[in-house]
Amino acid sequence: MNYKTFIPLIAMVATLSACNNSTTASRENPLLTEWNTPYGIPPFEKIVVEDYMPAFEAAMKAHKAEIEAIVNNPDEPTFENTILALDNAGQMLTDISNTFFLVAAADTNPAMQKVEAEVSPLLAAHSDEIMMNSALFKRVKKFYQKRHKVGLDQMQMRLTEKTYKDFERNGANLSAEEQQELAEINRKLSEATVKYAQNLLAATADYELLLESKQLDGLPNSIRNAAKDAANQAGHSGKYLFTLSRPSVFPFLTYSTNRELRKEIYTAYIERCNGGQWDNTGLIGEIISLRLRRAQLLGYPSHAHYVLDNVMAKRPEAVYELLEELWEPALSSAKRDLADMSIIMKREIDQTDLQAWDWWYYAERLRKQRYNLDEQSIRPYFSLDNVRQGIFGLSNRLYGITFTPISVEAYNKECSTYKVEDKDGSLLGVVIFDFFPRAGKSGGAWCGEFVSMSMKDGQRVAPVVTVVCNFSRPTGSTPSLLTIDETETFFHEFGHALHNLFAEVPYKGLAGVERDFVELPSQIMENWAMEPAMLKTYAIHHQSGAVISDQIIQRIARSGQFNQGFMTTELLAASLSDMDIHTLRNADQLDVNLFEKEVLNQKRGLIEQIAPRYRYPYFSHIFDGGYSAGYYSYLWSEVLDKDAYQAFVESGDLFDRHTAERFRKLLSSGGTKDGMELYREFRGAEPSRIPLLISRGFITPEEAKAVANPTPEE
Repeated sequence: MNYKTFIPLIAMVATLSACNNSTTASRENPLLTEWNTPYGIPPFEKIVVEDYMPAFEAAMKAHKAEIEAIVNNPDEPTFENTILALDNAGQMLTDISNTFFLVAAADTNPAMQKVEAEVSPLLAAHSDEIMMNSALFKRVKKFYQKRHKVGLDQMQMRLTEKTYKDFERNGANLSAEEQQELAEINRKLSEATVKYAQNLLAATADYELLLESKQLDGLPNSIRNAAKDAANQAGHSGKYLFTLSRPSVFPFLTYSTNRELRKEIYTAYIERCNGGQWDNTGLIGEIISLRLRRAQLLGYPSHAHYVLDNVMAKRPEAVYELLEELWEPALSSAKRDLADMSIIMKREIDQTDLQAWDWWYYAERLRKQRYNLDEQSIRPYFSLDNVRQGIFGLSNRLYGITFTPISVEAYNKECSTYKVEDKDGSLLGVVIFDFFPRAGKSGGAWCGEFVSMSMKDGQRVAPVVTVVCNFSRPTGSTPSLLTIDETETFFHEFGHALHNLFAEVPYKGLAGVERDFVELPSQIMENWAMEPAMLKTYAIHHQSGAVISDQIIQRIARSGQFNQGFMTTELLAASLSDMDIHTLRNADQLDVNLFEKEVLNQKRGLIEQIAPRYRYPYFSHIFDGGYSAGYYSYLWSEVLDKDAYQAFVESGDLFDRHTAERFRKLLSSGGTKDGMELYREFRGAEPSRIPLLISRGFITPEEAKAVANPTPEE
């Protein structure tokens, strides 16, 4: 959608602001009153944008008062009056922050963006003020030093040690001068990352590929209808609109026979924020330099060393070992597919110069040739409603939980909400689904929590979870139909939701897991999505009601490893570019485009037909999404998820309740132990990389057996 279409919205927001300003002084701020709402959902129907900043200011003030009460306590520091009191502090600020930033990602507008730009540096400064409070740290350190002598249980010891390390990692042991510098770095980083995200949102919304019907050759009716609806909604009646949202750009690249138009939309996609009005390249240089200086202040040689010290990988060498092990087989596989696609291209248009914007089109042609599988022909079996019911059914089959739709107000009228009950009928939590792209919504898919699981007066506070996607909208009488990739995305994000719903930890500070562990609960769910026994339960034709046939299931299974070379290579390329830029020891005069080309194309031989899954100017995961020096974690977690799924395979029943209960225990444990320790308790052994290599087609099961059981030398 063109950014110009925001102009009427800005005027509308200004009008609303004028109306609201006359009443906000005389009404209670709904964010600051007790949320007496069904299931503790934020009071969305009462919140206006003008409520957020006063709520943030009041919550930060209340949090400061809680911190001062800890600092000024005349009693000797104990677990209860220092560590636990600190863990309990700031709940109001957490709830308000969760609400604001999740809505800002899924349903923003210029007024929300203004608040985001203003409040982000304030929150960074507020956090620094607490983590660098010398009197507070003195109490924490004093208790930490006697922790082995006061009879702490395992959970209390874990929280005490984690709290102390958090202070260390946030500059508590620095000099006053160094702390001042660190606070300034954090303020600048907050401003730069918000600006990066807003540039990306604006650049994505600005692009429009408006076409006539004669320019749609090759596109299936479902894609044409979606483009026609998008054009009508944008005020372009009679046209067909394609944008840079994934449900729009990648189907176009896959099916359009017009090579020049494929080149145009692909180039627009990969060149977003790379120069021009919403340029992010300068911001990237600033962010990298600031992160490096922060790491060095804290005693680490690079930002990657700082990040990895607190996760499962521990050090960059361990990450590079995994990525480099996969690089050569993935790239070789992609090159073999490229050669086969070039043959098809030669046969069809008498050319062999296959380019990056041709890959999806000829990959689909190759898929049809090899497996007689047309993804468009099987999409009618994957209606959004059917996939959702399949996920609900799988969750019930594994864990005994049930889902019931409820009528509550969410942040957008398109959302749908379900309560989730455990097998004993108790409330596990609530899930809010938000499925379709719209103006003001970030691209991609994610899961978050409006309300996190916590303990209050000995009772479990049920979480309120959100699953956000960008699937193709329904058109006319045709429901939203998902591709196989989108289906697996839904299973993936729901795995995150289950992780949040199952949480059962005594302290907030023990809820989080290592970032390279966090994708395990989501990625393991993808394993069930295309299993024949699972498909039979939910892959039902939305018109005929026919269950997907064994023949189609066999084709899907045979094509399961198709294009894995390409997909793994682009994922590895993004992971490596993330690590490479964050292991820099000097970021002066950084040219991000030149650096990307040097580390991927020149150093590692990435071919020009494959770009990294995300290039730096729109690599939101690492520049404003919390995955800096951490994008590798998708592959790290895949080692875990493929190995964990083997536990179900080995049980003889992919839906085995006993295995599921043991896995649920792992999910519910949060950060009460190190992730690898929890994993070993579930699996009884270290994770093996062999299942990952088999699943991506880089070795055969027979080759894996030979590796595991080598023939004795004569």
